[in-house]
Amino acid sequence: MSDKIPNHLGIILDGNRRWAEEKKLPAMEGHRRGFERVKDTVNWARQKGIKTITFFCFSTENWKRSKFEVNYLMKLLKEGLLPKNLEKYAKGARIRIIGQRDRLPKDLQKQIEKTEEETKNNKDITVNLAISYGGRAELVSAMKNIIEKKIPVEKITEQVISDNLWTSDLDLIIRTGKEQRISNFLIWQAAYSELYFSPIYWPDFDEKCLDQAMEEYSNRKRRFGK
Repeated sequence: MSDKIPNHLGIILDGNRRWAEEKKLPAMEGHRRGFERVKDTVNWARQKGIKTITFFCFSTENWKRSKFEVNYLMKLLKEGLLPKNLEKYAKGARIRIIGQRDRLPKDLQKQIEKTEEETKNNKDITVNLAISYGGRAELVSAMKNIIEKKIPVEKITEQVISDNLWTSDLDLIIRTGKEQRISNFLIWQAAYSELYFSPIYWPDFDEKCLDQAMEEYSNRKRRFGK
């Protein structure tokens, strides 16, 4: 395993439906297995010393999917945030949800608020779940925050923009499922991140796959323009 650990790891969870299709299973089973893999990965990341992990769970574009699929995903997310389930995979984790919360079902919004409050003092690892998230939407939100704070134009810097985003810069982005693009995921924070594309569908992305990604990250030289 790598001896150089990313402080902030982002994962684009891709391939749930294709995984299910190839196994002749319902698409929803792919999502269920994918969510179970999220739980496993939180534990692996914590054991490896990663301090922040962000999962791209549901994009702003995913609202275009069928009502049945969207409702199923919202139900999965709510159940995953219940205390009895959090204890199984996110003990010691601070849970945060980033994205357009106002678009989420009211019951999910309430569960999010409760979970964030109950885990806010946990320090082992921060787990960001990007739900109804889009990088461009996040930048629009940041601009609105800056305007509302009446920050003078001459004082708007890269740091000011970063301070008004939903999460911090990424060190490594992993995308599963054969596609090779970041699909509007943390586009500001990804400016200097390393990219790792895996052909493995997300439900099959196990600890060995994670170790391989981190090993490659360890072998890369990050110069930041120097």
